[in-house]
Amino acid sequence: MKSSSQRLIALAQLMAGEFDNQPQARDQPAWFVHLRLWYRPLPMRIEGNLAFFAEQANALTPDRPYRQRIAVLTEASGTLQVQYLAFKQPEKFLGAGANPGLLKSLSLEDLENLPGCRLNVSEEAGKFKATPQPGEPCYFQYNGATRQVVLGFEVSAGKFWSYDRGVDPETGQGLWGALMGAYEFHQCEVFARELIL
Repeated sequence: MKSSSQRLIALAQLMAGEFDNQPQARDQPAWFVHLRLWYRPLPMRIEGNLAFFAEQANALTPDRPYRQRIAVLTEASGTLQVQYLAFKQPEKFLGAGANPGLLKSLSLEDLENLPGCRLNVSEEAGKFKATPQPGEPCYFQYNGATRQVVLGFEVSAGKFWSYDRGVDPETGQGLWGALMGAYEFHQCEVFARELIL
């Protein structure tokens, strides 16, 4: 098992949790839906790296989560990165954010790489910021169509800002997500004790 640097462990500990953006959704309902977001540590490492199961749900329908993905934390030459992976059958792990027992059967065969879906992570004053690599658009398949997403987040103690937004691959126009600024989440449950350090 790879040893993780203190910076990478600090990032993982901040990310591990359940998050909610209720104050933002209440104050700006025209622009921000009330969401729940889970970053649940995997009960295994991916190629020796710490990894998370991530998904989100509308707070009105928490039993119908969506956007299942895996986030793998890596470090190369002192640079922290987050690589996203997709599920071949996302419905197989639907709801694992709130029900981590579903992840016990997860294997590498369930996952597929997402070229271009890698973020570089910088750190400043206790906050980590993850931004896309220039010139590497992130594409994925959904309902038989190719979709593009611009990924990004910031995380600090008790807070998570999501900049994820879907864009039209042809025009670059924003379609969904953080179109009017980041979704501002507050941590409501901590999962750091589940990390395999």
